[in-house]
Amino acid sequence: MQANSFLRKHRGLGLAVGLTALLTTAQVSANGEIGDHVNDLKGHLGQYSEEVSWLVGKYDGVVDTYEAKGKAAVETQQLIDFWEEVDFHSAIETNYVPVYANIWQGIYGIKQAIEAGKPAAEVRAEQDKLNAAFWQALGAVKLASQYQEKGLLAKVQTTESEPTTMPETLDDINHRLDRVVAKYAEKLPEAATTIVHDTYLHRFEGVEGALIEQDAALVEDLEKDFNVTLPQALNGKTSVDDVRKVVESMQAKINRAKELLVAAEKKRKDVF
Repeated sequence: MQANSFLRKHRGLGLAVGLTALLTTAQVSANGEIGDHVNDLKGHLGQYSEEVSWLVGKYDGVVDTYEAKGKAAVETQQLIDFWEEVDFHSAIETNYVPVYANIWQGIYGIKQAIEAGKPAAEVRAEQDKLNAAFWQALGAVKLASQYQEKGLLAKVQTTESEPTTMPETLDDINHRLDRVVAKYAEKLPEAATTIVHDTYLHRFEGVEGALIEQDAALVEDLEKDFNVTLPQALNGKTSVDDVRKVVESMQAKINRAKELLVAAEKKRKDVF
């Protein structure tokens, strides 16, 4: 019911998800082996719905226990184990990384509130955020299943494919930046920083020469973002929301870079 309501209220979700999130080739999960179910989303929607309901019930049970018996009665590691146990985990990770990051943010919101002995009402508030992220994720996967059925969503690859054009490279950079937020939300700042450095060396440096010809100041801004601003934000003390703001600013610049390179290529073709 909640998931259906989400879809009705967010008919423009395809725009929010974006072509780079839904229509490009999905990459292998960074959290272990993924199942074939991710290439048959429609056939597993019933399973995913059951898993989301199961997750909501599990987290509700943990919070109930905390409210009734206190933090000594709660094993907070379970909060992570529940999420990693379900197939829905990889279904959303391979199709819509931003919401995947929100789920991790919600899980740790509950975990840290319990471990800090916060009032039950505050823990409930964190649980509400997590539940909202679960239902949003289910809505995103349902939409992705429609794209997949129409052949508009590429199958998940078990090995990383290399982009072949500069616009594809920039799309891949944006996807990798989404993963930075996800890794940081998982409390893995070193993994997030590694993605940043790898993306700069193996993706951005491959397009910056052509981009300098179009906008040298934009390249300088992005170089600072990759090497200073974002790594500094990934210090383990910055909030996930603040890291997300840095990434969103960078993605806006990457989108601008893509526009410039596409326009330059069109101009070149028109001339020749």
